Amino acid sequence: MSDFRERRYAAQDGVSLYYRDYGDPASKALPVVCLTGLTRNSKDYADLAPRLAARRRVVCPDYRGRGQSGYDPDWRNYEPPIYLNDLRHLLAVTGIHRAVFIGTSLGGLFACAMSLAVPSSVAGVVMNDSGPALEQTGVDHILEYISKDRPQPDWDTAAEHLKVMFPGMALQDHGEWTRMAHNTYRPGDDGMLHFDWDVDLVKPLKRMKEMPDLWPLFRGIRRIPAVAIRGAMSDVLSEATFARMAVEKPDLTCVTIPGVGHAPTLNEPEAVSAIDGLLARLDAA
Repeated sequence: MSDFRERRYAAQDGVSLYYRDYGDPASKALPVVCLTGLTRNSKDYADLAPRLAARRRVVCPDYRGRGQSGYDPDWRNYEPPIYLNDLRHLLAVTGIHRAVFIGTSLGGLFACAMSLAVPSSVAGVVMNDSGPALEQTGVDHILEYISKDRPQPDWDTAAEHLKVMFPGMALQDHGEWTRMAHNTYRPGDDGMLHFDWDVDLVKPLKRMKEMPDLWPLFRGIRRIPAVAIRGAMSDVLSEATFARMAVEKPDLTCVTIPGVGHAPTLNEPEAVSAIDGLLARLDAA
């Protein structure tokens, strides 16, 4: 029997969206909403979510165009306002009025945005290798990689390919890389493994002439208890930006994961301790 319930709901424009629902919906503890990176899906939280769900409800959505959610027929809809509207609908269909948002990379920025879009819904935030200023070199590498499908013949080959492309990830052995491959690819009708996202989702990002100023977004959580986690070798979130985040929000709990790039898995002891500490403080409040 699975440790989560598979759910679907319809977005405002009819796109079918998927989420994993862990834990007891009637739990008195604050629920958690886990938000993924740009192309990632709910499988990335397959370790964290069950651990947290021992005490609380945990919801892990697939954004439109990722994982088991429907692909949008119009790539122009792969835009932050649409994603945020989808998340607002998710809160409505799950009956979650207030939650702790854990967001990796883009998901961390969505957590900040939700504090502005639905202020009463955000009780706490964990930003995982996510910040209001992104290093262009790292961003360019990601956008180039995700913008076209790169079919692989089998899971072992897919794992080795990811290992070469993302050497900074904190994965210890071939088994962990193979698991990452299963979280990244899906079998196609042609017998090959294909990216588990719509490669068209990168088109709106490539049309941007420059990155917008995201510091006002970050300031949306200035009164919200928050943890910021950074991989010490991250090429997306710089040490300087991380330091400025702590200045902008003096009560921010900052945690650096040594020897890790973009992005920590959140299974690292330092991350586990920081997340559990935040949840304990909020539950006691």
